[in-house]
Amino acid sequence: MNAPDRLADGAVLSRPAAVLFDWDNTLIDSWPTIQDAQNHVFRHFGMPTWTLEETRQRVRGSMRDAFPPMFGDRWEEAGEVFYARFAERHLETLTPLPHAETLLEHLSGIGIYLGMVSNKKGDYLRRETAHLGWDRHFGGIVGAFDAARDKPAPDPVDLALADSAIKRGPSVWFVGDADIDITCAENAGCVPVLMRESPPKPGEFQAPGPAMCVPGCEALCNVLRNL
Repeated sequence: MNAPDRLADGAVLSRPAAVLFDWDNTLIDSWPTIQDAQNHVFRHFGMPTWTLEETRQRVRGSMRDAFPPMFGDRWEEAGEVFYARFAERHLETLTPLPHAETLLEHLSGIGIYLGMVSNKKGDYLRRETAHLGWDRHFGGIVGAFDAARDKPAPDPVDLALADSAIKRGPSVWFVGDADIDITCAENAGCVPVLMRESPPKPGEFQAPGPAMCVPGCEALCNVLRNL
């Protein structure tokens, strides 16, 4: 892939002051672990389980946003069942995506502030980044329940930037793999970057949508190296 020199809206690319990342399936492959824990909950409640593809399509929001419509007034019980299963397996199945570590090392090495905004529960998120030794690259690591509201609200973006002098806005790129990441970036006034192998599907994103689409960590690293 040739590195673009402009964003989708025609603006000339310039090096960001900060890059905020989603975590699951942006920097690590966690779909099998999520599917396993989600189906464990469904079996607990006698509900139909999801295929891996259904899990990929349906899992978006944080637990406190997604579970009440699914489990009603038993959503907190469902959350306890989910995390009990998840806690048993998440570190042993933690799989970095290709070139993710190289990307983080490059960005932190050239002085770009890195933060994380995920809808994974914050304590698990920080445990996983520490397990990989990647926590040294990040300033704010913000997960579900850490801020007053979860992604796609802008609250966790502000919290992720709190240890820096950087304010949310066009000098901040928000990198993720799903529509909720793009919406969060737009809500926070940041530059939304879609990073995943598959290109956007027709109608997947509301306008204006991603400012840039890259197929993976190596491609994003190349873009930033050329700025």
